Amino acid sequence: MQSGFSTKRVIIGPDGFKKVVDIASPNKVGLPNGQIDSTELAEIKPGNSFEIKDTVYYVLNCDTYDYVMHYLKRKTQVVYPKEGAYILMRLDVFPGKRVGEAGTGSGAFTLCLSRAVGPQGQVYTYEQREDFYKLAEKNLKNFLEFDNVIMYNKSIEEGIQERDLDAFFLDVREPWEVIQIVREALKPAGHLGIIVPTTNQVSQTLISLEKNSFYISEVVEIMMRKYKLVPERLRPKDLMVGHTGYLIFARKLGE
Repeated sequence: MQSGFSTKRVIIGPDGFKKVVDIASPNKVGLPNGQIDSTELAEIKPGNSFEIKDTVYYVLNCDTYDYVMHYLKRKTQVVYPKEGAYILMRLDVFPGKRVGEAGTGSGAFTLCLSRAVGPQGQVYTYEQREDFYKLAEKNLKNFLEFDNVIMYNKSIEEGIQERDLDAFFLDVREPWEVIQIVREALKPAGHLGIIVPTTNQVSQTLISLEKNSFYISEVVEIMMRKYKLVPERLRPKDLMVGHTGYLIFARKLGE
C-alpha cells in the first residue's frame, strides 16, 4: 500500500488558525476571510506565504502530527501523540523492524509505525470490523510514505499469520483473551505494548501476561499540559489532556 503523502499542506494564520488541505483535490479552500484555489495553493512552496484581504497566511508541509490530529477521519478513539511516541520507544521500534498491530481502528498509530520502521521494515495490522478496516485503508492511502503496511480484515482470535515479529501492539477490548496468540507471533524476548481505558482491564491483562510467561516491565499513564503562547503572560492553558489510556509493556520470556 503506497500513496502520495506529499499532497497534504498545512495553512496557518492569525489567532491560531490552522487547516490541513489536500492540494491534489481541485477545489476552493475556505479561510476565515476568503478562499484560495487548491491549484494556486499547490504553486506556493512550503514555508512561503500568501495574502487574502490584507491577512497573511503561511503554507507548511503536513507532518504526521497534523495529519492525525487535524485531517484523519475517525470512528474510534485514536492513539494520541502523547502515547504514540512513548510506545515507539518502549517497543524499541526503529527502521527495519517487523511489527504487528491489532486493532487498526482508524489507522492513526499504524501511520506512526509505518514511519518508524521505514522502507526496509514491515507493519502487519489486523482489524476485525469491516467499516473500521475500510476507513483505516482510506486514511493510510492518504498519507503513507512507504509501501510497508499489510492490512488484514480479520480478528487475531483467528490467528496471526506472521512469526518472529520484533514487537506487537494491542488496542483491543479484551487483550487478555489474545495474549497467547500474540506470544506465538513474537520472537523470543519480543516486545508487547497494550493500551486499555480502564483499571479493571489492566488487572485482567496483567494476570494473563503472568500466566503466559511475559516479563511485565511497566504500567503507565501519560498526561500532558500545554501552555498559552503569550510570552508576557506565560502560564498553563485552563484545560489539559488527562487520561486517554493506560499503557502496559511486557517482553516474551522463553521460547
